[in-house]
Amino acid sequence: MLPASALQEIRQALEQAQNPLFLFDDDTDGLCAFLLLYKHVQRGHWAVIKSSPEVSADYLHKVEEHQPDAVFVLDKPLISQDFIDKIQVPLLWIDHHEPVSRKGVRYYNPQVFQPNVYLPTSYLCYQVVKENLWIAMCGIVGDYHLPEFAGEFAAAYPDLWGPVHTPGDALYKTELGRLTRLLNFLLKGPTSEVKQSIRILLRIQSPSEVLLHETPAAKFLLARYEKIHRQYKELYTKAVAARTRSPILLFCYPSQKMSFTGDLANELSYRYPKKLVVIGREKDGQVRMSLRSKAYKVRPLVEQALEGTRGTGGGHEYACGVNVPSDTLSLFLDNLKKALKQRA
Repeated sequence: MLPASALQEIRQALEQAQNPLFLFDDDTDGLCAFLLLYKHVQRGHWAVIKSSPEVSADYLHKVEEHQPDAVFVLDKPLISQDFIDKIQVPLLWIDHHEPVSRKGVRYYNPQVFQPNVYLPTSYLCYQVVKENLWIAMCGIVGDYHLPEFAGEFAAAYPDLWGPVHTPGDALYKTELGRLTRLLNFLLKGPTSEVKQSIRILLRIQSPSEVLLHETPAAKFLLARYEKIHRQYKELYTKAVAARTRSPILLFCYPSQKMSFTGDLANELSYRYPKKLVVIGREKDGQVRMSLRSKAYKVRPLVEQALEGTRGTGGGHEYACGVNVPSDTLSLFLDNLKKALKQRA
């Protein structure tokens, strides 16, 4: 958890900013962190940061375009020092990945205070605003965590909850989970449609408005979700069919318009908890992979498997992302199998 003084600093900066700019990650946690902060002040500009874990100098044009008086970076594990050095207004970075050191930024990461604690960025932003509990729960559950206030949510929204013992139960067995997956899939597809979806979400007042299709705007969101979900289910069926007796469930697919590697890895890991799930997508001579497991610590396996591959990767203890050149994929997988055997 962040200290009360840090939460107060964020809240004060947020409320004082008349033209904030929000830059956030393209997953449910990043989206919901943004929604929580924006809805609290009802002003500012925003941009989804796709394709890279780092906010680099390539995104300075967003600052130049909107001329903000404060910049909030949410759920991004890296910001380049070059980007930071060129920002002339307060820059607040709220994140929960492995801590890094940068100068000239207000850095809020609970792992700085308590190593190895896992608290999604949407959890932190909810502690700042204490509003829109349903949005916070979508972001938190979407990042595979159950907060201590889950009981409060269950009491307020019993129709969205149920017998939940794990984050996977919440994500795949409840109506809240369906809403969470909807939010996540709305971040996929053409940029224009993603922006339109987010603009609509900024006007949504309750979860029932979406789940019960109460407005034309909500119907638009649901239609988008169902179209994307059909593509996901086709890949999911193929991934399930790729299972063998190996402790590794491996499924790679060629480039498509949308990436579902993380989504597939999360659900398959929940459905098959004894497996190390590896989902890859090949594009432009690179294979981008999502690795998940309930049975093995993934991060040390990834560190060993990357040796000699010219690839990069990292993440959380049981969930990582990896990017390797296509011509070294077989080496990565061989290294991964060896690393797994050594820890068996």
